[in-house]
Amino acid sequence: MGNLTARGEKMGAQGAPVGRFAPSPTGVLHLGNLRTALASWLSAKSRDGKWILRIEDVDLTRCRSAWAERQIRDLAALGLESDEPVLRQSDRCEAYGEALERLHAAGFLYACACSRRDLALLASAPHAEDGLRPYPGTCRQGRLEALRPDALRFRLPEGEVAWTDLVLGDQRDDPQDLTGDPLLHRRDGCFAYHLAVVVDDGFQGITEVLRGADLRGVTAAQIRLQEALGLPRPAYAHLALVQAPGGARLGKRGGALGVQELFAGGIGIPEILGRLGHSLGCLDRPEPCAAQELVASFAWDRVPDRGGSPSRLETLGEWI
Repeated sequence: MGNLTARGEKMGAQGAPVGRFAPSPTGVLHLGNLRTALASWLSAKSRDGKWILRIEDVDLTRCRSAWAERQIRDLAALGLESDEPVLRQSDRCEAYGEALERLHAAGFLYACACSRRDLALLASAPHAEDGLRPYPGTCRQGRLEALRPDALRFRLPEGEVAWTDLVLGDQRDDPQDLTGDPLLHRRDGCFAYHLAVVVDDGFQGITEVLRGADLRGVTAAQIRLQEALGLPRPAYAHLALVQAPGGARLGKRGGALGVQELFAGGIGIPEILGRLGHSLGCLDRPEPCAAQELVASFAWDRVPDRGGSPSRLETLGEWI
């Protein structure tokens, strides 16, 4: 399997979980990102597992190394340090190219000539749940005789995908309805998110993927891609999003507060962790603590998101 997977080397001892946090370095990590990072760390550590930090900087047009370094520092300040050297997707192009070759050999790829304007005109209405616009399949009937550096899409197999989400419970989706055939390689030479994340989860032996509920809609397509590449399926958990006052979504580039901004406002690490820990059900009230102090009290049946009631997220809203 080469660069695609190294499961035997990466799995935790005796089947212990291997979790990860994989931010894109396009801005500061805000409270929503930090909550997801802490949850993934606690889930792994509460069962004597490993936690890995990965920098998803495959999009060279938007990602900056300075943001990556700050993200690593901010997580370390909270006590969240990777159990393996930090992997950067910008160093993994050979592995992504190998994955494309395998998919092409199996007949899963086709070239897409659609421009962004074409997609805006042809795409169906946004999905009500997560705002995704599924690719309408305009170029799907084309044949790709030889692999070339072009816009390449993954031809999704037909049918629904079922999985059990650690937060949301039993789920079932047809990825054609949510994403359509996902883009794996862009015309500008960048490998796309769906390919990179699936290949790297397999390579690092990730058994548990925690992320925001806004990414729930891509799960079925990523599971299909895992199957096509012969990679194992991790468990998934999609956490409720932390929202700004008025219900607006937080954004790294939209003025959301990061760790250093909270420090500047007189809010220290124990206070940040106390609020985050309370929002995850580890504490009865938001009181200062260290990350390690939350490990023993973390359990999925205590996370309030699990029951569809993210009321504890309100304690974070006072800082936004």
